[in-house]
Amino acid sequence: MTHSDSTSQSRQIHDGLEHPVIDADGHWLEAVPIFLDFLRDIGGASSVESFLTYRHERWDAWYTDSTEQMLRTRRLRSSWWTFPTNTLDRATEMMPELLYQRLDEFGIDYAVVYPTLGLGIQTIGDPDLRRTVVRALNTMSAEMFAPYADRLTPVATIPAFSPQEAIEELRFCVNELHLKTAWLHGAIRRPVPAFLRDSESAECPTFIDNLVLDNAASYDPLWKEFVDLEVAVSTHAGSMGWGDRTSPNNYCFNHIGHFAQANHVFARALLLSGVTYRFPTLNFAFLEGGCGWAVNLFHDLVAHWEKRSREPMQRNLDPRNLDNDKLVQLFKTYGGRWFEDRAEEMLENLDPYYPQFSADQLSQQECGHELDDFAAAHVESVDDIRERFTKNFYFGCEADDPMTAWAYDTRMSARLKPIFSSDVGHFDVPDMTSVLEEAYELVDHEHLNSSEFREFTFTNAVELYTGMNADFFNGTVIEQAVRNELGRNLPRS
Repeated sequence: MTHSDSTSQSRQIHDGLEHPVIDADGHWLEAVPIFLDFLRDIGGASSVESFLTYRHERWDAWYTDSTEQMLRTRRLRSSWWTFPTNTLDRATEMMPELLYQRLDEFGIDYAVVYPTLGLGIQTIGDPDLRRTVVRALNTMSAEMFAPYADRLTPVATIPAFSPQEAIEELRFCVNELHLKTAWLHGAIRRPVPAFLRDSESAECPTFIDNLVLDNAASYDPLWKEFVDLEVAVSTHAGSMGWGDRTSPNNYCFNHIGHFAQANHVFARALLLSGVTYRFPTLNFAFLEGGCGWAVNLFHDLVAHWEKRSREPMQRNLDPRNLDNDKLVQLFKTYGGRWFEDRAEEMLENLDPYYPQFSADQLSQQECGHELDDFAAAHVESVDDIRERFTKNFYFGCEADDPMTAWAYDTRMSARLKPIFSSDVGHFDVPDMTSVLEEAYELVDHEHLNSSEFREFTFTNAVELYTGMNADFFNGTVIEQAVRNELGRNLPRS
């Protein structure tokens, strides 16, 4: 029995293209009873009980707390009615075989499939439960998708609370489960150590750990492991629950832009900390946030480098550059009674952030501290920023996102690499057959040309994965098309 519909508009669009379509971010909806079977096999009945207790505590409390309690605790209005009620699509989300059969109907040749239940399990506080639950999910994904490897590949979930935890699960997923791509949270909310007592408390202040900048443990061994195992890093982290995303009553307020915000944190940390310098072959995919934030971040990085790297800092901002005699003269000429006879006092209070500090003191207090926030990144020019940003980074853009066109706008001075991301399975895709049709509106409305659409839906994903593992698409239905594409295009910087 098949459910392919050759009349779908997406199928017709696909058949008119001269290239395959790769979905770089689809989702499946894990069947809970089956997942609990895997969890029971790996962790025993107690793990099942602990996991269900964790889920109920996380999701159920909103419905029992009073309004006053929610305002006091800032318990956010989290996900609800998250999945479309198209019956065929709901079944398709749950069963890899049905998803496999319907890909032609969607106009998709090959899909990288992310979890849904799995998106939240990386943040389970209990380390033993977290690792057990993740192991069960990865095992389930590998076994259930194995028969469909020529068109579907599930993504390994990698818990990144510590480098060693992540390395161990990544090795298991690649070496034992034979999974070939992986995702992690690139921004983890952690308790501030100075305020942490015997146990983590909701009252404890938190910070966002980006895994690379100002971290107590170096994650470089993890990035090296990704390189050694030939796996691209993808992040599907969100920022719901962060300080400005804790509305107890409005889910959309919490949700809008939250993937972009988390991606922004991870991307700027990777570049400023020098990860893209130390690991120049490692590719990163930032999913579900589009590329508008990335265009903004690129230009912010350039603007800050031009103003706050070492040379412009010393040339334009070192307080010792001030001419005190000229300042005194200007005080007397233009200060009126407010500055009259107070020149010396003014010279001792030149910076409102540091009252009672002279220019020499303001300069001397920075001695011994790094003046260049770009030093770890070894950025010597705007071209260095452009190369790192456009070579290593790929940006998941959904079908209904018109900002994808910004990635190709020559006025933006950097050509980014968007990757087509269907997000099938979630609320923003009420009809799975419409996704490619919707994406193609970028061409219909002349926001992208056919060559750019090819890069968006095919070439960039090929580069993302084969840039790490030349054999990534071996044995798939698009193997030959990928080989042809790699011969057709030299890698772009």
